[in-house]
Amino acid sequence: MAKLIKPRSSKTLAINIAKIASEKLASTILILELKNVESAPADYFVICSTHSQPQTKSVFDEIYYQIKNLGITLPKIEGLDSLDWILLDYFDVVVHVMTEEARNFYKLEKLWSDAKFFTLDEENKPISFKRENLKKMFSAPTV
Repeated sequence: MAKLIKPRSSKTLAINIAKIASEKLASTILILELKNVESAPADYFVICSTHSQPQTKSVFDEIYYQIKNLGITLPKIEGLDSLDWILLDYFDVVVHVMTEEARNFYKLEKLWSDAKFFTLDEENKPISFKRENLKKMFSAPTV
């Protein structure tokens, strides 16, 4: 389990959340920095994919409880009824835990392509993610 520190910034909170998602085996984890996007609803998005609805719930639960244990205000939550896309809104950081099908359908990264993109390396440290790699993520044919 990664050691989490109580975040002093929204960036640290976003990185902590990405680390938690990684530990629960979420895939294609991206952190979008939206600070310089005028219409953005938050400073950061954390977006991750899951392989099933039970995994979506598991990733959500782990993020919710670990961040709660750091003393962070409880988020607004949406999507617990369907489990295809659960949203946790920590005000400055919005987390999107999505099944692969939902993520491929909504393509949030394309909607917010003006953001700076980051992911985690093998040591769970944030590294830059190139936008052109989004094409590989969404290259599957649509029906």
